[in-house]
Amino acid sequence: MMSDRLTAELSELAVDAPHGLLPNVLVGTGIADGYVRRHSMLGDVLVAFGNKGVTALELAGDPGGFVTTYEDRYGRRAIAVDRMPPRIATHLDAAIAAGRPGRLPVDLDRLTPFQAAVLRTTAKIPRGEVRPYGWVAKEIGKPAAVRAVGTALATNPVPLIIPCHRVVRSDGTFGDYSLGDPENKRILLAAEGLDVSAFSNLAGRGVRFTGSDTTGIFCHPTCHRARRIGATHRVDFTSEQEARHAGYRPCLVCRPVAD
Repeated sequence: MMSDRLTAELSELAVDAPHGLLPNVLVGTGIADGYVRRHSMLGDVLVAFGNKGVTALELAGDPGGFVTTYEDRYGRRAIAVDRMPPRIATHLDAAIAAGRPGRLPVDLDRLTPFQAAVLRTTAKIPRGEVRPYGWVAKEIGKPAAVRAVGTALATNPVPLIIPCHRVVRSDGTFGDYSLGDPENKRILLAAEGLDVSAFSNLAGRGVRFTGSDTTGIFCHPTCHRARRIGATHRVDFTSEQEARHAGYRPCLVCRPVAD
């Protein structure tokens, strides 16, 4: 009788667990990964993270689809949470806005070494500038792997944070984008200060490089050094060979590559 009475009294003291406690515990203990909704220039996005950092970013469409795709890709559950670890929360919004990881931890360990190398190199492309796929391939020491670079960028798990929108085709056209409509690529680049129309015009005329007749250096057209060249000293080239034949040497900053 006494035990029944004690049980009844204890049951009266029971209260519901605070909202979000279980998801936060599961994520905090590493049993599952978490995800949050954040804002970006392209609209709301869902951002997932694990113990080592951010793992995925997608446009916020169907959360259920995001969770399913995430589990299929990584073999781990992703659970909506109402808070992030401080090391992520402190830097996430800035990384999305800047288009580079900065101090935000990003977990690339779930990718192949080749994919991770492609993304780390892509993260170095300055804001408002673009490079061709061949540039990325050469930078990682795999100059013949242009197609594989394109595949790695098409499956970039953290677009916006690692700026695959800054990589274009060798002919200067923008190409597809892993985060929604290809037009999103132009929107992001325009917001970063790139004159999208002028760049497209150069591509349409077959211009791949821009040189300065005062320095004898040629660059990618969007390199910040190329942007400082005055109209009277600007020389356009359709190929690296043409620039070198004219006696120009490549910029040491943007390290121009066409293919």
